[in-house]
Amino acid sequence: MTATNTIAAPAQSTAAGSTNDTSSALRFITCGSVDDGKSTLIGRLLVDSRSVLQDQLANVSKSGEADLALFTDGLSAEREQGITIDVAYRYFATPARKFIIGDAPGHEQYTRNMVTAASSAHAAVVLVDATKLKWNVDGLVDLLPQTRRHSLLVNLLRVPGIIFAVNKLDALGDDAAKAFAKITEALQAFAAQAGIAITATIPMSALKGHNVVTANPGWCGYTGPSLLALLETLPVTAAETNVPFAFPVQWVEKFHDSADTSKGRRVFWGRVATGTVQPGDTVSILPSGKTAVVAQVLNHARVPKDLGAGHGAGLVLDREVDVSRGDWILASNDAPSHFETTREIKATVAWMDDEPLVAGRVYLALHGHRWIKAKVKRIVHSLDINTLAEHDAGEILPNAIGHIEVSLQEPIAALPYAQSRVLGSLILVDTASHKTSGALLLG
Repeated sequence: MTATNTIAAPAQSTAAGSTNDTSSALRFITCGSVDDGKSTLIGRLLVDSRSVLQDQLANVSKSGEADLALFTDGLSAEREQGITIDVAYRYFATPARKFIIGDAPGHEQYTRNMVTAASSAHAAVVLVDATKLKWNVDGLVDLLPQTRRHSLLVNLLRVPGIIFAVNKLDALGDDAAKAFAKITEALQAFAAQAGIAITATIPMSALKGHNVVTANPGWCGYTGPSLLALLETLPVTAAETNVPFAFPVQWVEKFHDSADTSKGRRVFWGRVATGTVQPGDTVSILPSGKTAVVAQVLNHARVPKDLGAGHGAGLVLDREVDVSRGDWILASNDAPSHFETTREIKATVAWMDDEPLVAGRVYLALHGHRWIKAKVKRIVHSLDINTLAEHDAGEILPNAIGHIEVSLQEPIAALPYAQSRVLGSLILVDTASHKTSGALLLG
């Protein structure tokens, strides 16, 4: 397993051979710096798409005017401080599509929450507050650190659709078009340097509704679709069906009283991570190394059916094999394309603990549903988010990104994160505090 050549790597499809699905529900997040208007944007989407009831609108209205941010800022601390702390999810639908929105916090200390939301997103809307930037200068505009950090993270997490929304341009009056052009230039230069594929850059006013649900042709020189119209056309992340079959066992259901001994009397439930499975397939069990044949595949309704990546399934094997929660059921090693297991991994890390990451520390690593002890062997380098330069470092600071080498107590079946979001990712958990300390993305 080798590290990626650069931390700022271009996003890649996790299943290049799959067709683009633009009809399923789209899960997207809003991210960016503090007070860039993320919560307000979601409120505007809900109101203008008529996805809120009158009593809900009344609950967030002050002095006759709706405070749109309150639709997602539900914690008492969020309402008191006027900030987003935890990820809030909201659901809405248009005649064309269903959506699941995750409102990610912008504060640096809550980066771990943003990473959690981005790890399962199909798209990310990165908001940029035009009023915070010194756009009326020669040369490139300096972007805010959190704009750069969040953009790098959603790219690292292989979110396929990345949209930059330049917000609050209505506050700049006649200078809005000039500001949008300068900020767009800076975003494009940053994205080119970081290897980020931009889906679109949209001028916007979440407060007034410009280019959110309804397009404003010609405003700030932009003639493209509104944000909502664009989101309706984005594909969801393709299922990883081109990768050999892998299945993390989440729950074991026992039928020891069954009189049928022609097959195993247990059902192994979980979600298919990669590939497809059908009766007759030969599989191996990790970590025991035992092999068996799939006797039956059940869907979520217990109906026999061949299933692929992304679907919940129950597997019955042809004989009794010792399989527990956390074990992996994998395509057999005798298959043409099988998994190589390894104890030594090199990965990109998004460090989320309050204490810096140093070599020599031991953590608990979670891969699928399996817990393994992991020792940080070496810190290869850390990334400067302002210059995108990778430099030698003795530690990875909180909310920073870097490359590390890790030694695991037991081998895992791993793939590069570019091929599989499940097999290519682990989380590190502090053994004492039980806090989630870091997210590892295998190269």
